[in-house]
Amino acid sequence: MQLPRISMRRHPLAVDIGIALAMLGCALLMGQQDTLEGYPPLDAVGYTLSTAVGLLLCVRRRAPVAVAAGVLALWAAYIALGYWPVVNSLVALLALYTVAAARRLAVAVAVAAVLGMIWTYSAFVSPHGSVPAAAAMGVVVPAVLVRFGRSAHQAERRGERLAELAAHLRAERDEKARRAVADEQARIARELHDVIAHHMSVISVQSGLARYVYRTDPATARRALGTIADTSSEALEEMRRMLTLLRRGSDDPESYAPMPRLSSLAEAAQRVRAGGVPVDLIVEGEARPLPPGVELCAYRVVQEALTNVLKHARPARAEVRVRYRPHSLHVSVTDDGERTDSARTGTGEGHGLIGMRERAKLYGGTVTIGPRPEGGFQVRLALPTSATPAPEERAEG
Repeated sequence: MQLPRISMRRHPLAVDIGIALAMLGCALLMGQQDTLEGYPPLDAVGYTLSTAVGLLLCVRRRAPVAVAAGVLALWAAYIALGYWPVVNSLVALLALYTVAAARRLAVAVAVAAVLGMIWTYSAFVSPHGSVPAAAAMGVVVPAVLVRFGRSAHQAERRGERLAELAAHLRAERDEKARRAVADEQARIARELHDVIAHHMSVISVQSGLARYVYRTDPATARRALGTIADTSSEALEEMRRMLTLLRRGSDDPESYAPMPRLSSLAEAAQRVRAGGVPVDLIVEGEARPLPPGVELCAYRVVQEALTNVLKHARPARAEVRVRYRPHSLHVSVTDDGERTDSARTGTGEGHGLIGMRERAKLYGGTVTIGPRPEGGFQVRLALPTSATPAPEERAEG
């Protein structure tokens, strides 16, 4: 069973208090020993000074320089009174290490120099002290502590930078996730708009026709009702596919039902013809399989353009022209209807026209939407199908 651990980062004061009490206990035990070097045993003054030196370590992280100054001053007084210098030397060394780990190098060097001088001074007041040995120790030991303290300081700084970088990466990841969700929501909204707008427009036209002729021309009314049934079934199937994808995710095999492709344009044109708009579908070049996204983009643009003809330009005749080029696909939808609303005159844009541009941009293509000089309206789409389109294809696009 793993025992719970106290985090030093979460409880630094508790850790420092524990270290201070441990160092104080060691100092008091050492002060009771007989050194055989002529040092007097600890009395009330010695115990008081040692206790004060040890307790200062409790706040060494909050004020390292002040703690080091207090420890060195009390240690110097302790030595001046003739007590054994080794008793509180560990506390002084720990105070120096804390300054080196928490403050600038110049401050650490200054504290190390003071500690070295106090160490050398202890040899002068000692009955059997060696000044050269004390001076050497006063240089070497503080230098080593400063080096280790600076290493700890640099490691802590690196840890802080890594923590900041990790936080930045997490924020960037969350932002990318939010953008991905927003993009997916926009894509789904475009798909739903294309499905609903096109099919409901056909259903609306056919239902109006059936209501108008159901007494005088029952056969036409029945054909209109048949078109309504087929169109509504197709719309429900496309919406079911999208909802299945949302519910089950992309790992479900059923979510990969085929999306509309260019081969489905004949059916879309037939539905619009049934709505009273003659549509000519012309294919130029050799038809070939294209990436699914490119075909879906072209299909949706044509679908939206025909829906706009059906909604805004009747009576009109429309022409859909699909041109396969070696490195690109060009699609145009033109009509000769009257421009009767702001969406067709270019003074305003609905979600359909915006969706066309967004789809084209997604696949690196361009779309041109606007009135024709000879009358009517046109939508021209150019999509690259490879990385190296020919110059004449770029000019045509």
